[in-house]
Amino acid sequence: MTREEWKNFRGSIDAPDQIMLSVKTDPAYAITVRWRTDVSVEKGFALYRKKGSGEAWQRADASVNRFRTDMDESCFFFADMSGLTPDTEYEYSVGSDEHRSPLYTFRSARENITDFSFLCVSDIQTGSAEPPADYSELREILLRFLAAHSECEFILTGGDNTNCGQTDIQWTGLFGGLKGISERIPVMFSMGNHDDMGFADYYTGEGKYYSEHAEYFTNMLCGSYNKNGPAGWETANYAFDYGNAHFNVLGTSGYEEMNAWLSADADACSKTWKFAVHHFPVCYAGPTIENEDTWPALSEGLEKCDIVFSGHEHSFARSYPRRGEGLYDKPSEGTVHYNLGSGNRNPPGTRVVPKVWNAKTYEHETELSMLHIVHVSGEKCTLTAYLEDGRIIDECVIDKRNDIITPIDPAPRYNRPRLKFKGYDLGMCAEHTLPVLKNGVWYLCPGAVMSFTGGTAVRSAGKIRVEIYGRFAEFTENSDVMLTANGELKMRAPCLRLNEGQLYVPVDDFCRPLRMHPLYFSHNNFISIESETEARPVPVQP
Repeated sequence: MTREEWKNFRGSIDAPDQIMLSVKTDPAYAITVRWRTDVSVEKGFALYRKKGSGEAWQRADASVNRFRTDMDESCFFFADMSGLTPDTEYEYSVGSDEHRSPLYTFRSARENITDFSFLCVSDIQTGSAEPPADYSELREILLRFLAAHSECEFILTGGDNTNCGQTDIQWTGLFGGLKGISERIPVMFSMGNHDDMGFADYYTGEGKYYSEHAEYFTNMLCGSYNKNGPAGWETANYAFDYGNAHFNVLGTSGYEEMNAWLSADADACSKTWKFAVHHFPVCYAGPTIENEDTWPALSEGLEKCDIVFSGHEHSFARSYPRRGEGLYDKPSEGTVHYNLGSGNRNPPGTRVVPKVWNAKTYEHETELSMLHIVHVSGEKCTLTAYLEDGRIIDECVIDKRNDIITPIDPAPRYNRPRLKFKGYDLGMCAEHTLPVLKNGVWYLCPGAVMSFTGGTAVRSAGKIRVEIYGRFAEFTENSDVMLTANGELKMRAPCLRLNEGQLYVPVDDFCRPLRMHPLYFSHNNFISIESETEARPVPVQP
């Protein structure tokens, strides 16, 4: 489709469209509205008043951002409707003198609220390469769910709002899916990897790239959210308050700056609840997922939050409170990581498996959307995970006053050290070949790890050679030298024959040539071997 064809089909026009409310300051007194027109309209404003009052219209002049996309050139307007009366229904329209939108309504928030609910969804992307990127199913799902749960005061997303965020086709489809919703309740987007993804040729999917500063996300939403994120990374990173809760929304680039900002912002926050949103999960549920980008890069900041919402996997998981390399029971002891699952009938590309850090998972492999209601009530926060057919998949209450999470599900604490691979227990592969602490050095059985992961272990007299992810290491009994692709490397301690007559090697030395790293959870007494790759090791069958 050419730009001219797109312009006639779904392009911007002189009349406002893509209208969306958002929160910057106290929503009891102000709310921001965003809309789009073509470039013939250079100025715009919002008119608003109490619904049915007959009062004179209040006017909020808009800032404007002119942005040329792959398919169009448009003006994006942002107006802050301020001076609101709390808990009051308003009517408003947006546009210019010549071109006005219909009247829409919204309700301002209650004053000093400590009891409110919001809707969380993630990975709502859809649409094939062919225009118009159909988000009509998402619209039906959200309209039906919000009609049944009118208590939701705003929508918070966990990223991947579009399937390919570097094209106007997808954003136009998304805002079509939000029509009738975003005009009446605020939408707070967080950015996912698909939102900054593009293709040199959108229709063929060739020339895939990622835009570090996500030009489309930041230009189309630049006035919707506070510009209070880390310098140079605003819009994708922003913070806002709602009642007694503080929200930090994180992007997908600039991790050092993001962590410093998040940490300082959390330290300065006096709100009862500190929530963060980051698309990539820390406590992932898929068998091959990795979290190297997020953890430990954002660990300092994220550990100052009560709950971190995430997406990416299209699968649901809720973690035990985690701090450092420890899993705990009480909310005061760590951060709950909450993976939101698929919000638009997108079954996962990963398959959920039991992970040691997750108290609850759900094998979400049906084409049913998952939606979550977060209800804050003073020092309690209730998290309820729904499938679109109404079934509740999980419900928990985080009670800060009594320092308890219900249902009660204590984190595991092992009486013998366990070995995990990416948080997944090796099971019968390591039942009698558990890690051994000897002379202050942790040892593992490399053959057991390879049996579990699908890597290769070749045993010969006094030797074991392991291969995985295209890398190898060979260990020799009673020798502190290992053979690798980089030649012979000195180990911190020699290879020993220990449990079940198997050869054991120091954990750090096992990981080093295979580009892995170990995490020892001292509170829980287990070692998890982590890898930066999501490749699936499959032995070659000659």
